[in-house]
Amino acid sequence: MLDLRLVREQPDAVARGLADKGGAELIPEVLALDADRRRLVREAEELKARRNRASEAIGQAKKRGADASAEQARMREVGERIKALDAEIAVAGARLEALLAQLPNLPSPAAPAGKSEADNVEVRRWGEPRVFDFAARPHEELGAALGLLDLDRASRLAKSRFAVLWGAGARLSRALAQLMLDLHTREHGYTELWVPHLVNAETMLKSGQLPKFEEQLFKTVEADEGRVLYLIPTAEVALTALHAGETLPAASLPRRYAAFTPCYRREAGTYGKDMKGMIRHHQFDKVELVKLTAAEQSAVELEALVREAEEVLRRLGLPYRVVDRCVGDLGFSAARGYDLEVWLPGQGRYREISSCSNYEAFGGRRAGIRYRAAAGATEFVHTLNGSGLAVGRTLIAVLENYQNADGTVTLPPALRPYMDGLERLTPRAGR
Repeated sequence: MLDLRLVREQPDAVARGLADKGGAELIPEVLALDADRRRLVREAEELKARRNRASEAIGQAKKRGADASAEQARMREVGERIKALDAEIAVAGARLEALLAQLPNLPSPAAPAGKSEADNVEVRRWGEPRVFDFAARPHEELGAALGLLDLDRASRLAKSRFAVLWGAGARLSRALAQLMLDLHTREHGYTELWVPHLVNAETMLKSGQLPKFEEQLFKTVEADEGRVLYLIPTAEVALTALHAGETLPAASLPRRYAAFTPCYRREAGTYGKDMKGMIRHHQFDKVELVKLTAAEQSAVELEALVREAEEVLRRLGLPYRVVDRCVGDLGFSAARGYDLEVWLPGQGRYREISSCSNYEAFGGRRAGIRYRAAAGATEFVHTLNGSGLAVGRTLIAVLENYQNADGTVTLPPALRPYMDGLERLTPRAGR
C-alpha cells in the first residue's frame, strides 16, 4: 500500500498520479481520517502525561500525609477518558488502514501515459506470424477434432468456462508446465515451491487481492468453524506473502520463486466475452514467477523477468510482441509493467499470455516484508511478479501456430522430449 506520510505530505501529487488509475477520490477521506486519528492520539498522550505527573504528585502527597482523594477522583475520570480515547483511536486506525488498502499504487514516471490498453506502447516483436495456405482454425475446433478438448462434458461437470483435456491434450499441458519449470529453475535461477491453493483473507489482503478483487474470487467456508478460505487466483498470492512480516538479509536478495498451480477466477463482469474455447476460464494452470528485491535492483529485475518469460515463447517458436502497459492499464498494484502477447492464427491477433509487473515498495509495505540496507536501516522490499507462462494459453498457441491442413498438429522440437519423442498430434492422440 502507499506510504501514509506521502499521502499526508503530498496529497495533490498523489491525486495526480492516481488520476488515470482511480482512487484519487479517496484521498480527502484518507486525510480527514488521518487528521482525526492524530488529534485523538495527541489528546490521549497529553492526558497520559498529565496522569503520570498527577500520580507522582499523589504519591508525594501521601508521603506527607496530605489528603489526595480529590486528585485521585479526577485521575479516575482522566483514566476513563484515556480508555475511551484508546478505543476511538483503534477504530479510527482500522478505518484508516481499510481505506489505505483501497488506494492503488502510484505509477512509475517511466510508465507511458494513457487510459486503457489501447494506449499501450509496443516495445518489440519476435518471430513472423506463419502464412497458411489453408484457413487457420481456432484451437477449440482443432482440440475437438483431435479429441483433446472437451468443453461439453466439462460444462456438465461444473458449468461453462471449464475444460476437460483428454489423452495427449492433458499430457501436452503437463509437458508445457514441465518445460517452463525446468527452464526457470535450471537456467534462470528460480527456486520452485509448492504452495497452498487455499489461503486466508489476511494473505489475500497482503498480496493486494482484497478488498479490490473480492468479486473475482472463489471462496469456501469451513462448516465447523465458519472460517473463510479463498482459492488462489494466481500463485503470486502465496509466493508474495510467504515472507510477510519478516526482515530478510540484504545479501539474500534478490529472491526468485517459481510455482506451478491451478488458478481460480470468477471472471465476473465478462459475460459473453471469450466464451469459446479456453481463453478465459474459471480454472487454469500457470507457472508464476515472483521476485523480492532491494529497491535499487527492481527496475533491472523487471527487464530480466520479461526476458525470462519471453524465452519460453522463443523455445517454442511462437511469435509474440512485448507491450509497455500505460498508466491506465497497469492494474491496482503495479508501478510499471509489460505484457507479452502471443500470436494466435485462429483469432488473427496477438493475445496476452504473460503480464510482468513491478510493484516497487507497494507490495513489500502491504505484506510487511523488509530488508536491512547497507546503512543499517530497514526498508521495504520491492516485489515483482509475472507469468512464465499461462499454460492453457500456451497450449492454445501451440495448437493454432503448428496446425496442419490435414487437421494434425506438429509439436515444436522443444516439447518432444517431454512427450516421449512424439512429433505430431493426430486424432488417435485424444480419447
